[in-house]
Amino acid sequence: MGHDAVETPNLSFGRDGAPGRSTPYARYARLDELHALQHPLSKEPAELSFIITTQVMELLFDLLRHEWTLAGQALREDDLPAALAALRRGTHAQDVLADSWGLLATMTPQEFNSFRALFGEASGFQSAAFLHLEFLLGNKNAALLKMYDGMPRTLDELTGALRSPSLYDEALALLARRGLAVRPEVSERRYHPSEEVAAAWRRVYTEPEFAELQPLGEALLDVAERVTRWRQRHLSAVKRTMGGKPGSGGSSGLTWLRKSAEQDVFPELWAIRDGL
Repeated sequence: MGHDAVETPNLSFGRDGAPGRSTPYARYARLDELHALQHPLSKEPAELSFIITTQVMELLFDLLRHEWTLAGQALREDDLPAALAALRRGTHAQDVLADSWGLLATMTPQEFNSFRALFGEASGFQSAAFLHLEFLLGNKNAALLKMYDGMPRTLDELTGALRSPSLYDEALALLARRGLAVRPEVSERRYHPSEEVAAAWRRVYTEPEFAELQPLGEALLDVAERVTRWRQRHLSAVKRTMGGKPGSGGSSGLTWLRKSAEQDVFPELWAIRDGL
């Protein structure tokens, strides 16, 4: 064959299972695999939208976990610009996540009920990627790990997140290193607000000495506001599609979602607004 290299074509299998050449784009994005992951269990046309929306949300959870983890690492290293950049990128993912509920907003109860029984006890409440995000927000609950007892890798990952500082923990540790009176405590329980933390943030917003930390407070509020928006859109979509029925995974449905939507993320940043 001489000195001329001949490239062997990369073969892939299309959705019909037949071998064929794939484009560089398809190989890079693993499109054949991606487009083969949707398997509706019914003949209801709306089920495909439900499956794809669920899968898109899961991918966005992973992207958001990536950005929040980078933000936490940057805060730990006192790299405020890098932390703010990661949080900013994450807010765009959050916006798409919240808007994703629009794909399901017009699904009627009849459409949903036509395939709901087919996925049994499957529920978004069981999403490990979403639970990881909740732990990163400080919304920790060790009891939820029980559902992953049969998944060692997932369980180890979530246990690590449970025991590690949350994104807010890292922010408060940075405040402490900058001279504010905060005693950061990493807990495996849900974060509870304190006047000490509120006083520290109040100083950030009122004393010129700490003004450089205001962008961090605002970036965290951007995150928190979008978390609430996601929860409200979730509540609205469920209320419209299935009303007050119990969730498929056994949750209390609207009752749990409504309580979640009413909880402020990074609560002291909201509380101090009253006195500014």
